[in-house]
Amino acid sequence: MAGVAALGFLLALEIAARRYGLPGPITDQAREVIFAPKSGFLLYAGMALMMTVLTWRQRFVALAAAIGIDIAIAAVRWALDAPVTDGHPFGNGALWVILGHAVTAVTRRTGRERVLLLKGVGLGLLLVTGRKTGDTWLLLTSKTRPTVLDQYVATADHALAEPSWLVGRIVTAAGPVGFNLLDVVYGQLAVAAVVVALYQLRHVAVERRFPRHHLVRTFLVIGLLGPAVYMIFPVVGPVFAYGTGAEHWASVSLWPDPPPGGHFHDHDHGHGLGLGPGNGHWAVADWWPRTTPPVDRPRPMPFDGFTPRNCMPSLHTAWAVAIFIHSRNGPRLLRFAGAFWLVATLTATLGFGYHYGVDLIAGVVFTLTVEAALRSFDRGWDRSGLRFAAYGATVFAALLVSYRWLPWEMARHPWASGPLLLLALASVVYGYLRTQHRPMGEVLLRPRQPVRPGAMR
Repeated sequence: MAGVAALGFLLALEIAARRYGLPGPITDQAREVIFAPKSGFLLYAGMALMMTVLTWRQRFVALAAAIGIDIAIAAVRWALDAPVTDGHPFGNGALWVILGHAVTAVTRRTGRERVLLLKGVGLGLLLVTGRKTGDTWLLLTSKTRPTVLDQYVATADHALAEPSWLVGRIVTAAGPVGFNLLDVVYGQLAVAAVVVALYQLRHVAVERRFPRHHLVRTFLVIGLLGPAVYMIFPVVGPVFAYGTGAEHWASVSLWPDPPPGGHFHDHDHGHGLGLGPGNGHWAVADWWPRTTPPVDRPRPMPFDGFTPRNCMPSLHTAWAVAIFIHSRNGPRLLRFAGAFWLVATLTATLGFGYHYGVDLIAGVVFTLTVEAALRSFDRGWDRSGLRFAAYGATVFAALLVSYRWLPWEMARHPWASGPLLLLALASVVYGYLRTQHRPMGEVLLRPRQPVRPGAMR
């Protein structure tokens, strides 16, 4: 049923994209079997997830096959004088290996071994397909939401002293080194998630089963539910609504063609959706990050037809928080990496001008609510987990309502509204820590069972 629902959703997005003369997620993914993929790193990350169900010998064979296919395709491109001008010159091999294992599961495996291999293939393809789905969804937000609510969010952000303007000035002062370091961290969030997920799934090949709960589940649910809010609360971000968009970072970016302000990274889409940068003439004024906008009554404002409305909530923040949570049960190096990725991501989301401070609060509340709901489901819908999930959803809805209908009051009384926002966030964090009191390992992993004789053959 889940597979049929996913296929129906992909077909609906494909049809919707075709209405605007654009390729949908299915067409986009099919092209990457031959043509240069937009993110070779993501394809190899998806293959790494798939390989968690394989033995070490099978993993080395799969990796060698993927690299060999990539080399062969690169040689063909060189012979045909067809250089890669968009995307990465590698990654096709990883996709071929994933699809090859799907065929192997259907034709060469039976019973539980077939199911396990298909689950591994599905896990890898979900990560890859999730990106394509997100690309199409962002296209639809830009086409179907001609007006944005940035003035409302920017006005509400006065309650937090406009942190995006402050951090934006710091990142601008850091120059090319600071910007590009943060850009790498920001753009490879999915790869960081795969590293944590691989640690959590390290026993799958031996136990021949997946744990009850792991990071990939949370990642995918966040990506499934979060974009719906984009349609309800369309926001483009301060660098676009109050700045010059991609032009602000063009002089320091190492990328030959800067992504559309890098803004499309928020849905983990790497560099460039082919939509073009945000144009400054759509902005209220060229203020970001030098001058904070004055406190005034907000109103909806029209915006261009290609910049995604993907700010509220900040899903990049949501995913970084999920990585941080799931890295807590790992070794010291993994815990340090999870904390670093969280801090660097929060700095980038604000410092690049892709988000307002209130976006980040909404993103944290959103993640903790989703994570608690998933853990409650794994424990049989326990009462404390359900109560907290309902409380988190209520706080999240209250935040959206206040940003939309009370921003003027929030800006006029920052010393009251600012602490209230932080108190709401703190209450959700405290409630999460209190209700999710079990050690991470008890929630993540099922009890180990002896390996059946011959299970590794």
